[in-house]
Amino acid sequence: MGEGGGQVLRTSLALSLCLGRPFRIHRLRARRPRPGLRPQHLAAVRAAAAVGRAQVRGDEIGSRALSFAPGRLQAGDYAFDIGTAGSACLVLQTLLPALVRAPEPSTLEITGGTHVPMAPVWEFIEFVYLPLVAAMGPRFDARLLRPGYYPHGGGRLRCRIEPVPALCPLHLPARGPLLGLDAAVRISRLPRHVAGRERAVLRRRLGIAERDVTVIEDREAAGPGNAVWVRVRCRELTELFSAIGQRGRPAEDVAGACARAVRDYLDSGVPVGPHLADQLLLPLALAGGGSFVTGPPSRHARTNMAVIEAFTGPLFRTRELGSGRWEVTVGGSD
Repeated sequence: MGEGGGQVLRTSLALSLCLGRPFRIHRLRARRPRPGLRPQHLAAVRAAAAVGRAQVRGDEIGSRALSFAPGRLQAGDYAFDIGTAGSACLVLQTLLPALVRAPEPSTLEITGGTHVPMAPVWEFIEFVYLPLVAAMGPRFDARLLRPGYYPHGGGRLRCRIEPVPALCPLHLPARGPLLGLDAAVRISRLPRHVAGRERAVLRRRLGIAERDVTVIEDREAAGPGNAVWVRVRCRELTELFSAIGQRGRPAEDVAGACARAVRDYLDSGVPVGPHLADQLLLPLALAGGGSFVTGPPSRHARTNMAVIEAFTGPLFRTRELGSGRWEVTVGGSD
């Protein structure tokens, strides 16, 4: 279906827990170089099964088919260890939609990667995703206990969830005036000049004041690593863009990629960036309404819409507004 990656599975798990509907998925990640379930996907399946008291078939590494039949959603205190540098943030996002509407509060502690490629960094969850979901009703107390980088992982996050009976719609038609930019460079067991070079690129390309670019040395991480993020604070919402350092990739390229993403967002004039657009679809679908303005919906976002509608029926409307701006509307929202 569509883009065909792990998000198809994670969205299906989240909706199955929320709606109490079983599903079967086949040809899992068939277009990927290593198809089937990888450790991070298996961790999400088993975590969802624990929270939803589900019956599961096909939950093993490499499996290309999975059956998932949820039982009764159970709030509580849970701890999950991915066992690799697979993204702890993505497992959190898989479980959160169900637990924000559970009958009692819950606590999640997840061990894995917190600053890894192809996944939101912890700061995106902390500063962007959780505040927007909180605006829909639930409350969170979330913190990073230890960072985890690829390939060693070992990061740990904790999130306390105070649920609500129903989510309120969320509307994001504009971002409002720019209030400011701030940034951070995280390094673990790497020469300090790496952070200095990245910091210089961010300051030069984005005009961020020296005092607003923090260098964080992660002395407790399990292995070496590097991440760069820039937070864009506007009156109506905060966005955040990041890049991950990898062996053989110059520091200037890492910071430069992050700076380009920020500049593209600022130039676009839209409130919701491409990754946030994808991740808002499920909360708004569960609220039964909402809208936001973003750039042209990515293939990833359109795949997510299709997966959600496989559970809910027709729900999303997209409308081109001109000048690269698109409106996404959910349910009966005006």
